[in-house]
Amino acid sequence: MPPLKAENLPIFPPEVLAVSTNVQLFERAQQSIPGGVNSPVRAFRAVGGTPRFIARAEGPYMWDAEGQRYIDYIGSWGPMILGHGHPAVLEAVLAAAREGFSFGAPTEREVELAEAIIAQVPSIEQVRLVSSGTEAGMTAIRLARGATGRSKIIKFEGCYHGHADALLVKAGSGLATFGHPTSAGVPPEVVQHTLVLEYNNLEQIEAAFQAQGHEIACVMIEPIAGNMNFVRASVPFVKRIRELCDQYGALFVFDEVMTGFRVALGSAQSVYARALPGFAPDISVFGKVIGGGMPLAAFGSSRKIMQNLAPLGGVYQAGTLSGNPVATACGLATLREITKPGFFEGLSAKTQTLRQGLDEAAKAAGVAWSSDHEGGMFGFFFTDSLPQNYATVMATDKERFNRFFHAMLDRGVYLAPALYEAGFVSAAHSEADIAATVAAARESFASL
Repeated sequence: MPPLKAENLPIFPPEVLAVSTNVQLFERAQQSIPGGVNSPVRAFRAVGGTPRFIARAEGPYMWDAEGQRYIDYIGSWGPMILGHGHPAVLEAVLAAAREGFSFGAPTEREVELAEAIIAQVPSIEQVRLVSSGTEAGMTAIRLARGATGRSKIIKFEGCYHGHADALLVKAGSGLATFGHPTSAGVPPEVVQHTLVLEYNNLEQIEAAFQAQGHEIACVMIEPIAGNMNFVRASVPFVKRIRELCDQYGALFVFDEVMTGFRVALGSAQSVYARALPGFAPDISVFGKVIGGGMPLAAFGSSRKIMQNLAPLGGVYQAGTLSGNPVATACGLATLREITKPGFFEGLSAKTQTLRQGLDEAAKAAGVAWSSDHEGGMFGFFFTDSLPQNYATVMATDKERFNRFFHAMLDRGVYLAPALYEAGFVSAAHSEADIAATVAAARESFASL
C-alpha cells in the first residue's frame, strides 16, 4: 500500500466537491457507504424521501446542508438533553481535548463520572464504562450469565438492546419456544438460548418461568420501550418480573440506554420505585445522556455482581476507548447540569406543554391520536388508545404517520423518521419553539 501522501489521495472533480443539496449528498454517500448511511433509520426508508444531511446544530435547532433550519426533537436520539453546544459542556470538551484525546490508561475523570452515576442510582454500587449501548447491553447479559452460571435469557418483542447477535431475535412460534434471528449473519444456534415474549403480557412471563425458571440467567427489558415509539411497562408487569426473578434466582436487567437520566434524574427505575417502594433492578444499562453526545455507555450493579468482571472475576470485557477522557468530560459536564435544582421539573413541564398542544391539535382536527411522556421523552400514535406491545404498535396507522412526518419536516420540525421511535425535548427548547411546533402540527393535521 503506498504511503499516505498528497499525490496518493483521490482527486474529486469540482462538481463533486461543490455538492451541497441533500439529494446530491445522499447520491454521493450511497457510492461509498452501504445505503448511504451509517445507521439504518437515518436512510428515511420507513417514511420515504431523502434524508437530511445535517451541517450544524445549536441549542434546539439543526441546519441541513441546504441551510434549512429545523426544531430538533431527535436530539441525537436522546443524548442532547441540554440542547446542542451547551456552553458548559463545550468548554469541558475543549479543555479535555487539549489535554489529550485518548490514553489507554485510567484517568481521574472516569472515576468522577462513575461516582456521579452511582450517586443518582441507588441500585448500583459499581459501574463499568464502555463506548456504546450495544456494548453495554451485550456485556450486561454476559455478566448475568457469568454471575448465575445459566445460559437462557428473556427479552421482549419490540425492545431493542443493541445489535449483539443474541439480541437480534424475533418471537418464536409458541409460548415457550426460543426466538429466531432477525438479521442475516446470525446463526440460529446463537439465539437458541434467547426467549422472546410479548411486552406487558403477564401470562407469558409466568408460563416461561414455570417451564424454565431455573435455567434463566436474566430478564432484560426497556422499562419504557423507546424503540416502539413510547410504550411503558405496566407497574404490575414490572412487579411480577421482579418477584419471579427473586423466586427463581434470575437477574432483572433494566436497559436504560434511552431512559437513563432522560425521564428522571434517577432514571426510569426511580419512576417505578415511586409506585413499587423498594424496587430496584439487579443490573442497569446506561448510554446516551451519560455521554452528552459522545460515544459512551455504562452498565452497573451491586459490588457482589460486578466482582465477576475481569480483572477480578472470570467474565471478560475490555475496550480500547472505554472511559475515553474527552467523552467522560462531555458526560460529566452534562450530568452536572442536569443535577441542578429544578432541572427535571422544568424539562418535564416543557414536554407536557408540547404533548398537550399536540393532543389538542389532533382532537381539533378529528384525528385518531394518543400520546404519552415522562421527563424529557415523549411519543405519539395515530390510534385512539396507547399501544401496550409491539403488535399493537405495528397495527397503528403507519401511512398517516409518514404523511405527518413529512408535513412537519416541510414546516421545519424534525421528528424521528419512523413510527417506532420516541421523541426528545431538551432544556434548550423555548416556549416559542414549542408553540411553533404545535402550530406546525395544526397545519399538518389539516393536510393529512
